[in-house]
Amino acid sequence: MGLGAAARNARLLRTSLSPSPSSQYRKQISVANLFQRYGFPSTQLHSFLSDNRFLLDSHLPDLQKSLDTLFSFRIPQKTLISLLRDCPGVLEHRFLHNWKSAFSELNSLVPNSSPLMLANLLQCCTRFQIDPVEFSHRVEVFKGLGFSDAAVARVLEGFPGVIVMSEREIVCVIEFLVDFGVTRDEVDRIVQLNPRVLGFGVEDRLKPLIEELRGLGFSRREVRKEIVREPRILGMETGEFSRCLKLLESLKCREAIREKILEEGMLRACFEVKLRVDCLCGHGLIRRDALKVLWKEPRLITYDLDDIVKKIEFLVHRMKYGVDCLPDVPEYLGVNFDKQIVPRYNVVEYLRAKGAIGFEVGLKDLIKPTRLRFYNLYVKPYPECEKIYGRFSRNLEVKSKHPAGLWKIFQPQKFPSTDEDVKNMKSFMDSMV
Repeated sequence: MGLGAAARNARLLRTSLSPSPSSQYRKQISVANLFQRYGFPSTQLHSFLSDNRFLLDSHLPDLQKSLDTLFSFRIPQKTLISLLRDCPGVLEHRFLHNWKSAFSELNSLVPNSSPLMLANLLQCCTRFQIDPVEFSHRVEVFKGLGFSDAAVARVLEGFPGVIVMSEREIVCVIEFLVDFGVTRDEVDRIVQLNPRVLGFGVEDRLKPLIEELRGLGFSRREVRKEIVREPRILGMETGEFSRCLKLLESLKCREAIREKILEEGMLRACFEVKLRVDCLCGHGLIRRDALKVLWKEPRLITYDLDDIVKKIEFLVHRMKYGVDCLPDVPEYLGVNFDKQIVPRYNVVEYLRAKGAIGFEVGLKDLIKPTRLRFYNLYVKPYPECEKIYGRFSRNLEVKSKHPAGLWKIFQPQKFPSTDEDVKNMKSFMDSMV
């Protein structure tokens, strides 16, 4: 056989062994349909399959069995989709088969197990290649440290990475807290409320944080009390407390607001500042701008985080503004959402749709005017807007601040003028001439 014939035969063999483009397309359609049947969003399927090409090479019946096994764990669909997106390797058939057979043992090992805990454990065990036997051994070691069943379940749900930690690392954290004055029962409570504290290094995280707090003037007793009350304090980075304390000491606000901020102590107030900075940063602000917003609008420190989040989401999704405008108009986060933000926005949107406004109304023009000024500018010229605005509507009954006739009580008492008073007045006037 010549060289040319051998080359042609090799090309024919490769062609017969490699799947054709049409068969690959059919396989992709079959896999996509399978994931859609199990609730995977169709809008995310293309990118999901493109990033995980091994799924197209999987045996379709095995892939379906893996999905059936995952759904048999009673994991909520939203959590399950998030698990598949973050850790597609969990679909490995043999791995899931082993976990399904060990599921009953897991329930007896961790009585308070939840679907979320199982999803987090599957993700962690997939990444570190931990089988159910090894997992059971590590959980037994962790339970042997004296934690309650509730604490064990909470840690495995909130911080499953604890199963890859050594026993010595966990013991060091416990000993550090006990040496600081925290009782063993309080350690159990701290771990339940903030499971990630077990992953903080003692030398590089916990000790520097305590030293920083003591250096800022907080007593050992005060720090211990706040740690037990709010264990998330242990999650603060070194230097965060100093920045928060500096901001609180430089606030320029009414005394009533300052008293409300500090009513539970300066240490607690620093932590509340940290929570609001994290909230603002989580929505796109840099840390410097977040601190600037809080300094300009101190009322935010006393507001619930849900209220702040609701205003930011309305600003971004409904009003179509960017969060970068908040450092310039921090008053937006300080005013009442239902009584001021929504009515003013509805009035301006109505006038804009009607074509009555020929200029752009910015966030500053919407928030900073007083109620009466905004009424005179945008509501009074258009009577139909009074019902939308509500505050100055003619249909609303204006309640008097004082009872009717109260003004008569404050009138000065009248005394009759005598002849002697008239004579004295004339004498006084003559002396002035």
